Amino acid sequence: MPTSAAHRAALLAATAVLLAAGCSDGGDDATEPPKESGPSGRPALTAQKLSWAPCPPPSAAEGGGPAPSALPGGGAWQCSFLQTPLDWSEPDGETIELALIRAPARDASRRIGSLVFNFGGPGGSGVTGLPSFAEDYETLRGRYDLVSFDPRGVGRSDPVECLGDKELDAYYALDFTPDDAAEERTLSDAQKRYAAGCEKDSGPSLPHVGTENAARDMDLMRQVLGDEKLHYFGISYGTELGGVYAHLFPKNVGRAVFDAVVDPEAGVEDGALGQAKGFQLALDNFAQDCVDRGDECTLPGSTVAEIESFITDLLASLDKKPIAGIGDRKLTQTQATNGIAQALYSKEFWTYLEQGLDAADGGDGALLLSLSDSMNGRSQNGSYSNIQAANAAINCVDFKERYTLGQAKERLGEFREASPVFGDFMGWSLAGCSQWPVQGAWEHPDVSAPGSAPILVVGNTGDPATPYEGARAMVNALGKGVGVELTYEGEGHGAYNGGSACVKKAVDAYLLDGKVPKSGTVCK
Repeated sequence: MPTSAAHRAALLAATAVLLAAGCSDGGDDATEPPKESGPSGRPALTAQKLSWAPCPPPSAAEGGGPAPSALPGGGAWQCSFLQTPLDWSEPDGETIELALIRAPARDASRRIGSLVFNFGGPGGSGVTGLPSFAEDYETLRGRYDLVSFDPRGVGRSDPVECLGDKELDAYYALDFTPDDAAEERTLSDAQKRYAAGCEKDSGPSLPHVGTENAARDMDLMRQVLGDEKLHYFGISYGTELGGVYAHLFPKNVGRAVFDAVVDPEAGVEDGALGQAKGFQLALDNFAQDCVDRGDECTLPGSTVAEIESFITDLLASLDKKPIAGIGDRKLTQTQATNGIAQALYSKEFWTYLEQGLDAADGGDGALLLSLSDSMNGRSQNGSYSNIQAANAAINCVDFKERYTLGQAKERLGEFREASPVFGDFMGWSLAGCSQWPVQGAWEHPDVSAPGSAPILVVGNTGDPATPYEGARAMVNALGKGVGVELTYEGEGHGAYNGGSACVKKAVDAYLLDGKVPKSGTVCK
C-alpha cells in the first residue's frame, strides 16, 4: 500500500467529481543535453543547464488532466528535465530524463535557495503533487524556489509500465485475500503476469529505480540548481528517500524536514504489520467519532466495536457477492478495503467514508470504488497513472525479502490480531514481490548521517500509513545531534498540512530562519 501525501489531492478530486454527479510526454526540448566532458561524464552532467518552460498537461503516467493552474497570486509554474545516469555505478553510460517543476521565490532579494519536495509513495509524481498543495507552502515560497520532481520510474521520468488499463481494471478487481487453494493460485498467477508485464514494458530501467539511485539523482539536482546544500521537505516515503540522501551526503544536507515518517528500521514484514496497526488505529478513531456524534452518524452501532463489526460484516458479504459500483465495474471486497484505507489518510475525508459505507450497505458501491480508484491511480476516464507500478518496482528493488503466498499465509494470525479489518489485506501483501524479476538491495535502509545538519522529524500520533513510532526510530537512526523530534497529537497522514498552527510555525521557523525547535516539542 503506497504511503503518499499526493493521495490526499487525488482523493479530493475523485470524490468531488463523484459527489457532484491531450496528454504530453514532455519531449526533449526542456533541457540542454550535456556535452561529454572528461573520462567520467559526471562533470558534463553537473554542468548541464536547465531550460525552464511553461508546464504541459500531466502525462498519462502522471495521472492526466489539465496543466497546473496559476500560482497563488499569479505567475506560472515552470517545468524542465534533468539528465541523470540510468545506472549510477556507470556514470559514463546511458542517461535518462527526470521531469522537474518549479515555482520561483517571491522575494528574490531574500531567496535562500531551492526547497526540494518529495511527496511519497514511492511512486507519487512531484510534478503533479506540488501544484496540488501550492497554497499550503506559499509561506515557504517567500524565500525559496519550490521544486519537485518525478523520481526515476515515476510519471514522466522513464516510467515503469506493467499492464494496460483494461488489464488493470481486472487485476484490481481480484481477491487479494484468498480463502482457498484455488483463489491462491489465481492470485499467484495474476502477480506473475503483472511482474512479467513490468519486465516486458520497463526492462532496462527496472533494476535502477531504487531509492539509492534516486538519492544520487537529488544530489545532482542540487548541483544543477546551483545550491551548495540540499534544502529538502520529504513526506511519507519522502522521509526514507531523505534519510538515504543524508546517509550518502551528510555534508550536503541543508535545512531538511521529514513529515509522516517511515520507520527506517522496519523490514517488509514489520512495515506491513505497522501499517495494519496504523490503519486500525485510524479506523478506531473514525468509529469513535461516529459514536460521539450519536444519531448524526448514519452507520449502525452505538459502540466502536459494533461499528467495526458492521464494517467487517460488510466486507465479508462483498467477498461472497460484489455489488454495483461504477458503470459495469462492481465493488469487490478488496476494492472496498482499499477504499476504506484511502479515506483514512485524512480526517477531512471521514465524511466520505461514512457516506460510502452507508451506501454500500444499501447496495451502492460507487463511492467506495471511487476511493479505491483514487488509491490505485485510476482517473475518471478509465486510464491509470503509474503510481502503483512504480510503487511495486521501487519497493521490490529496494527490499530483499521475497515472501511466497504460503509464507504470507503463515503470518496471517499476527496480522489479524493487529487489525480485524486490514489484517488479511496487509498480511497477504507480504507476497507482493514474490514474482518480481529483479533482486532487492537491503533489509532496511541505512539512514545514519553523522555530520549532517539538523533534520526536523515530525511524527503524527494518529497517522495510519506511517505510524508515529517511525518518527522516534528515524531520530535515533539519524544519529545524535542530527534528528530533532517534533510530535503532533492529531489525525491523518502528515502533520504540516494537518491544520496545526503549532507545527506550521515550528517548521516555517526552521526552514525560513534556521531556528531549530527543542527536540521533544509537542504540538496539539
